[in-house]
Parts: sequence; structure tokens; C-alpha cells
Amino acid sequence: MDASRRRPLVIVACTVLVWLVTAAPAGAEPRVVVALGDSLTAGLGVAPDEAWPARLQARLRREGWDYRVVNAGVSGDTTAGGLRRLDWVLRTDPSLVIVALGANDGLRGQRVDVMRDNLTAIIERLRARGARVLLAGMRMPPNYGAAYTREFAAAFGEVARRTNVALMPFLLEGVAAVPALNQVDGIHPNAEGQRLIAEAIWPYVKPLLEAPAVRRGS
Repeated sequence: MDASRRRPLVIVACTVLVWLVTAAPAGAEPRVVVALGDSLTAGLGVAPDEAWPARLQARLRREGWDYRVVNAGVSGDTTAGGLRRLDWVLRTDPSLVIVALGANDGLRGQRVDVMRDNLTAIIERLRARGARVLLAGMRMPPNYGAAYTREFAAAFGEVARRTNVALMPFLLEGVAAVPALNQVDGIHPNAEGQRLIAEAIWPYVKPLLEAPAVRRGS
């Protein structure tokens, strides 16, 4: 083929290449998952990479999901504290927020209706900004009294139904009250306990993820 015949093909090829480059997203940031919680989420007493949010991040990367997990766990935090911190959480533009608060409300014997209202306000603000929400339930030990522990545990399901969000019934399922999975205080999970939390939360998180922007190996 002579040069005069090749020239139109070259022009067309260059035009297509320019269109592909300009149409493709450049340097797209990973979507954000925020773990909004207390010391159980912050990973008190374990290394940062052993806390369940870090293990969730590792799972997402391993399975090819383009997400960044932000550990917004603060030791001693309550639902009221989480509500006050929500502006900071929203600045991360989260795609999904795991709300794992309430344990300290219960340990302090705070009113369940107040905790319920705080959780509802947190979720409503997150939903208003377009974030998906997973609510992680909590439970109190029996020494807080049968009536209080029942009301406390039921509050999370009530909030999830009222706000129409996904619910993990108990964050510490299979970990709470198991000496081998907790530190000497009997409250905070050790590294193995944190690993099991991450494993248990994954089936609740996965359905809430959007289609991955990048699948490694594809």
C-alpha cells in the first residue's frame, strides 16, 4: 500500500486513540469504606494491621475490590460521639459506612432510647449523602439485668428496620466471652479475635459493595 492510501488510516487510528484516552477515567480514586466505631474497631491492644478494618482492607485487595478502608474507631466513643464526628466521616465521601457503635453506651448504662435515636440520626445523615450503611449490633453481659440487656440488643434490629439498612446482629459473634479470643480484660478481642470479626463481617459487607472498578487479573 502506498503512502497516500495509508494516510487516512493513520488519521482514523489517531482519532480513535485520542478518544479512548480522553474517555477513560484518569487516576480514579478508590472508593471508601469507613468503619465508624469504638475501641473494638480501633483495635485497642493489637497492632494496627491486626484490627478488623485493616483485615477487611486486606480481604478487599486480595479479592480485587478497589476500595480504601478508613478506620474511624475511637476508644471510649459512644453513639453520641459518633454523631458528633460525622462531619469528618462525610468528608471522606464514603461509599459504605459500617456503624459499630453502642457498646460504650451500654457499659455506661445509658438510656437505650437515646442510643437508638443517635444511631438513627447517624444512619439518616449517611444515607442522605448517598452512602450505604451496615449496622453492627452489640450486646451487653447479663449482669446488666435481663430487661436492660433485652432492650439493648433489640435496639439495633429496630434501628435497622426503621432506616432500612443492612444489619449484622452482633459484631462479636463467636468472639465475645471466649477467653482464647480476647485480651486479659475479657472485653477487647486479641489478634485472632479481630481476624474472626473480619471473617464474620465479610458476608454482610460484600453485598453492599458496588461493582469493582478494577478486578486484578482480569
